[in-house]
Amino acid sequence: MKERLAGFALMCAIVPMAFLGYLLLVIVGFCGKAERGRSGVRALDHFVNATLFNGYAWESVSSHAWRERENKSWARAVIKLTDCFQKDHCMRANKREQPVVDLILKKGLDRQTIR
Repeated sequence: MKERLAGFALMCAIVPMAFLGYLLLVIVGFCGKAERGRSGVRALDHFVNATLFNGYAWESVSSHAWRERENKSWARAVIKLTDCFQKDHCMRANKREQPVVDLILKKGLDRQTIR
């Protein structure tokens, strides 16, 4: 229960900031530094992966899709879509991110922190 209350309080602060961050990301995307926009898009990608696709918060949708390609239809659709823009994007994303996922799981950093 303590974790749920802390999560609720945190979300009350984060959601409005996330909305403002998204609006700023749109502005930065059109007239700001590419590095700043890229960081924002990467963070949004990880957020979407964790919330919509029940993935790891430190992994992109692309990498997650590559891991799940045999079992999930959404993963095959993501791979097919990204291949239209960059061939083997999901495979390369997974190759780049899988060592991070393995390390975090090995060290137990995915475990509950509030008890």
